[in-house]
Amino acid sequence: MREEATGKTGVPSPTRQKPERPRDRLGRPLAWDAENLLHLPDFDAMTLDQNHQAGRRLAGEGNWFGAHEAWETAWKQARGTGDEEFYKGLSQMGAGYVHLLRGNAHGARTLLRRGAGRVGAFPDPHLGIATAALAAELEALAARVADGRVVPGEDAAYDTPPV
Repeated sequence: MREEATGKTGVPSPTRQKPERPRDRLGRPLAWDAENLLHLPDFDAMTLDQNHQAGRRLAGEGNWFGAHEAWETAWKQARGTGDEEFYKGLSQMGAGYVHLLRGNAHGARTLLRRGAGRVGAFPDPHLGIATAALAAELEALAARVADGRVVPGEDAAYDTPPV
């Protein structure tokens, strides 16, 4: 008979948490001793509505990594409510813009289109967002990236979508 494991349990504790790794403004990990350039709220301590509002605010500020994180947390919080796919779409949109700004054309196109499909499947408007206009804007940006009219990178030219 095997002996029971006696190591750390899967229960989070202050000594079990990994330290937050410093990140640049686009969410890329930096060296452990580098200055953190991306300061985000504790999304896990916020309510679903607070995370949605934080995502909208961060997106409006152009902080797409933060918006993605806020909506990803909202997506997890929304399980079983019927809105989980909406928040997943918003999270994918945020990740699409992160990929765009990081210079990843394929990731930007893929995630912008996935986000558009999910968000566009909801009634217009939904939870304060004009879903049809947002889905159309995401599809249009993905097309502009695909045909080279928008060049991915930190200086990518795009209009902030209606969130």
